[in-house]
Amino acid sequence: MRAAYTWLLRLAFPWIFVRLAWRARRNPDYVRRIPERFGFIEPLPDAPVIWIHAVSVGEARAAAPLVKALFDRYPEHHILVTTMTPTGSAAVKSLFGDRAAHCYVPYDYPSAVRRFLDRTRPGLALIMETELWPNLFHECRARGIPLVVANVRMSERSMRGYLKFARLARATLTQVTLFGTQSQADAERIVRLGAEPARVHVTGSIKFELALPASLREAAEVLRREWGADRPVWVAASTREGEDGLVLAAYAELRKQPRFANLLLVLVPRHPERFASVARLCRRSGHRVALRSEHRGPLDAAVDILVGDTMGELMLFYGACDCAFIGGSLVPTGGHNPLEAEALGKPVVFGPHMFNFAEIAALTLERGAGVQVHDPAQLAPAVGDFLGNANRRDTAGEAGKKMVEENRGALESNLRLIADLIR
Repeated sequence: MRAAYTWLLRLAFPWIFVRLAWRARRNPDYVRRIPERFGFIEPLPDAPVIWIHAVSVGEARAAAPLVKALFDRYPEHHILVTTMTPTGSAAVKSLFGDRAAHCYVPYDYPSAVRRFLDRTRPGLALIMETELWPNLFHECRARGIPLVVANVRMSERSMRGYLKFARLARATLTQVTLFGTQSQADAERIVRLGAEPARVHVTGSIKFELALPASLREAAEVLRREWGADRPVWVAASTREGEDGLVLAAYAELRKQPRFANLLLVLVPRHPERFASVARLCRRSGHRVALRSEHRGPLDAAVDILVGDTMGELMLFYGACDCAFIGGSLVPTGGHNPLEAEALGKPVVFGPHMFNFAEIAALTLERGAGVQVHDPAQLAPAVGDFLGNANRRDTAGEAGKKMVEENRGALESNLRLIADLIR
């Protein structure tokens, strides 16, 4: 099965370049550093290496507490963090600076994988969440490199997708040394796919291990004063294609109410290549728009929408808002992580498509830290309920903060899981 998979990859080789070129129309970074995607990287210094792979922005942020703990506990090791996307690459550089080496993970061609491992020589490979690469996993096992898949999230939908290639999935999972899953349900699904039960451990979600910078709250207070301390602020975070128009419709509906006539919408698209098009959409809708990249200091009260076209500031925006909508949930992309907003005491609203964060979404609803809407028509009333009711807003915000605090512990569980392998 792995041989057939590899031949399919080879047949797809021209399509890979077409896909990169297509993405580069919006983000030129996709056609930069292409050799890295085939394992052509500078060899790392001659020292023990711990390699962490975090596919994109969300995984890189989730991995940050673990990476920083590895810096502290294993100072004699080099830490290599790989990603798949340019936005993930930017996140790694922003989070870790020069402390961590960084490159793109190679495509799963045997020659590219071997070249990458020859030049990095990891003593431990740590894959965040559920990235399954048959050739990469096989080569790690063949070289005796311990391979840990950490913070595993396996939804029912993802499991059904992998079961279409059950033999290949099983053969890939048997190469893994240890699994650390977010929940018991994730553990049961990964075992159904073929993982050996003795290698599967429930460690909890590392996404709860949010380290808030000491200066964040003060910076958020300053930003809120610049936006207008007396005007309500709604952040629509990590919106995806097809969602921005729905958010704008809800915003227009809210603005019809006198109490929300001066409502500020901070609209933050998920991907940088969409920043310009989302700003154009807002202007075409008749709103006065400012770009965060071009605007610092007090915001003109006449500005309706601030487009968050910068990287690394979403936590700051959460800290300065009254209510957050979690994007990727009104369209079937699976949602994004609501915990960053909740850790800052902000109530959250999300749509029906939260299958990538099903357990966290369910816990949020159970604790009263947010609400779920089932269609776009419910978005404006849900957001307006939080914006217009300070007691309800504060109660939900405090519930979210408490939920995050009570579910910490996954970081230590994961560190214990890999300690013997590093030694």
